Amino acid sequence: MILNGKNILLGICGGIAAYKMPMLIRLLKKEGAHVRVVMTGSATRFVTELTLATVSQEPVNRDIFPESYDTAHDWTRHISLGEWADMMIISPATANTIAKITAGLCDDLLSTCFITLRPDRPKLIFPAMDGEMYRSDSVQRNLAWLKSNGCRVVEPESGSLASGQCGTGRMPEPETILESIIESLGEKRQSSRLQDKNIIVTAGPTREKIDGVRFLSNYSSGKMGFAIACAAARRGADVTLITGPVSLPTPEGVRRIDIETACDMQREVQRIASGCDIFIGAAAVADYRPAETVTGKIKKTSETIALSLIRNPDILAGFSAEKKTHQLAVGFSLETENGLGYAAEKLRAKNLDLIAYNTYDGETSGFEVDTNALTLIDRQGTTTELPLLTKRDAAIRLLDAIESLLSRPDNG
Repeated sequence: MILNGKNILLGICGGIAAYKMPMLIRLLKKEGAHVRVVMTGSATRFVTELTLATVSQEPVNRDIFPESYDTAHDWTRHISLGEWADMMIISPATANTIAKITAGLCDDLLSTCFITLRPDRPKLIFPAMDGEMYRSDSVQRNLAWLKSNGCRVVEPESGSLASGQCGTGRMPEPETILESIIESLGEKRQSSRLQDKNIIVTAGPTREKIDGVRFLSNYSSGKMGFAIACAAARRGADVTLITGPVSLPTPEGVRRIDIETACDMQREVQRIASGCDIFIGAAAVADYRPAETVTGKIKKTSETIALSLIRNPDILAGFSAEKKTHQLAVGFSLETENGLGYAAEKLRAKNLDLIAYNTYDGETSGFEVDTNALTLIDRQGTTTELPLLTKRDAAIRLLDAIESLLSRPDNG
């Protein structure tokens, strides 16, 4: 875990998006980071010091001058915080604070810490404000200056704003911010064998319509597939993520295609499969779909109802049957028990290069959780049992295994 033991200084400004910061702190802490918060006076109107102190397990820093002068107090924290931090994040960054740090002003603790942060430490700025403010000449000029002077400015998203308008200026969700932080601390591998490889990842569930308001599906959250896509993009791959209906932000640097049904996913895979180098089928594709879809809503007229189901296409097997010599096919096999043999048979039957046997226990591994216990089996029968890992770390280990396959002479 790249954030384990890292010191993160989080600057919070006075914008409505400050309410998302406790969740960001929780995510950072979960990754093993130490988090200290420095906030502006205006930020206290949107999120309380008590909340931030509770989730960070550290006192919140707000004033340059200490309230008391006892010997235990850090009288020079405007300097010591900059020395302590491995990275500084300003989120949300308001137009006012952006102007201050661009001009080099130090009239509050946050802007002073920005100046005292050691020059080799990353600085991430997440602007969040009304769309017209964000597009203003002054804000764009200041952001351009920050970029040219070594700061990474993460562009805001488009969506509903606090003003009631809809446009650019919305701060990304905490999960997206976390991914930017991890990438900025150097997880991306420029020497990876995945550099410039074209990778397709499928993720999430599919929905198979029964009528206009009902469908068959499963509990897949898409977290595993999204973690794989994110980790592959960090290694320099050209990643296309084909996903069923999920509530996850698109990983940075990933091309996303949203689908609903298994047939939709098959169509998108077939459209682009010939140009890919690696296909990773992490989606939980429904095995069956209703033979007929009723227009409108089926009425409740009897105690029972019979559904006739037909097999969905096997997208992974279809790709493997058509794959070229240089292409790799990677699949998943989720089982509740005794599934290792079944996974090995699936590897053989579908002509896969690697399969991840995914143990499902409903609590720590499988759907709707943040961890997975994978066992990797390659086409030569080599089995690697991984411990229980976060899905992000499991994705990294899976990609390591894929890189090992690419290093073999028969894969060029």
